Amino acid sequence: MDFSMKRRTLLKVIVLGDSGVGKTSLMNQYVYNKFNQQYKATIGADFVTKELQIDDKLVTLQIWDTAGQERFQSLGSAFYRGADCCVIVFDVNIQRSFETLSNWREEFLKQADPSDPESFPFIVIGNKIDLDGGNSRMVPEKKARDWCASRGNIPYFETSAKEDYNVDEAFLCVAKTAVACEREHDIYFRGISETASEVEQGGRCAC
Repeated sequence: MDFSMKRRTLLKVIVLGDSGVGKTSLMNQYVYNKFNQQYKATIGADFVTKELQIDDKLVTLQIWDTAGQERFQSLGSAFYRGADCCVIVFDVNIQRSFETLSNWREEFLKQADPSDPESFPFIVIGNKIDLDGGNSRMVPEKKARDWCASRGNIPYFETSAKEDYNVDEAFLCVAKTAVACEREHDIYFRGISETASEVEQGGRCAC
């Protein structure tokens, strides 16, 4: 079937985590295949889009990058509402960024106010595993996986935005998770451009 004839689905994904953990870098690597060495803090919120194919469905991911600074967290509810999936990112080299995962998760559920908070899909990403050849690592993989397992078996990925390691796999799982959730609600969005700028074939989800 021609792509233009297919039903398109818009999925809203929110990316959360402390300032400096690499949220913007992950998104830029995934959408534009680019990595910028210089750090620039996100002000407020911004979003990028990426089109991909999952099974026979053409999906547009609208990925929202939110500022990690506390002074911007009050912007939350307007951006969080209507989300189909939430990604929480931490830096495996900074213990504090891992310790705040619960705060980000709870804050999201409070602000987004999903109809069924117990089953709302989250994905956790441990970023910057390339730093110092792994010698600077502070959060063991097992500890992160145990945290995810204790909260309903949240899918967990370890990534390097700089080296483009596991980034596509993580976001493909995000898309598949959001699609599975979206199927239950059967909400479709039709006003998206008919030209698919970037269509990926959906592979196997590692989660």
